[in-house]
Amino acid sequence: MGDLTIRLATENDLETLTGLMHQAIAKLLKPYMNDEVVDASFEVMGLDTQLVADRTYYAVECDGVIGGCGGWSRRKTLFGGDHSEGRDAEILDPERDAARIRAMYTHPDFTRRGIGRLVLDTCEAAAAAEGFRKTILSATLSGEPLYRACGYQEIERTQSRTSTGVSVPLVLMGKTLSQ
Repeated sequence: MGDLTIRLATENDLETLTGLMHQAIAKLLKPYMNDEVVDASFEVMGLDTQLVADRTYYAVECDGVIGGCGGWSRRKTLFGGDHSEGRDAEILDPERDAARIRAMYTHPDFTRRGIGRLVLDTCEAAAAAEGFRKTILSATLSGEPLYRACGYQEIERTQSRTSTGVSVPLVLMGKTLSQ
């Protein structure tokens, strides 16, 4: 099971990250929702290249293979990819706003190896270093257990409605960062 290493993702990783996200959405959500909702999830989830450009997005490698990814943001958008509606690039104020934990995915072949915790720890430390005192995220049902185990508290259960009218369940969660 090789050692995990984490690094900033680059534009050269985008194709690999997109494929990884597709596999994660297609396979890891299935135990939590029916096929219609899994298929609709692709409309509200995916790669936000602004995170890569902002140098706040990470790739986790195991023996040279990217097995997971995730990041954080100092921008207002809470979730979604480049194709998602409702994006807002407004810069947050660390004194009053929560940093956003964003786009965390693990390839199905790499689950249960600590990738999610490594990404969360890295993101929380980077956000705290920029003065953020809290984080929020929009969890999928498959991600919710990890976030709870890492100290995130449920704020509210919500959903994102797609253009076809399908509702994708999400859980808004937050955490206070230790300083």
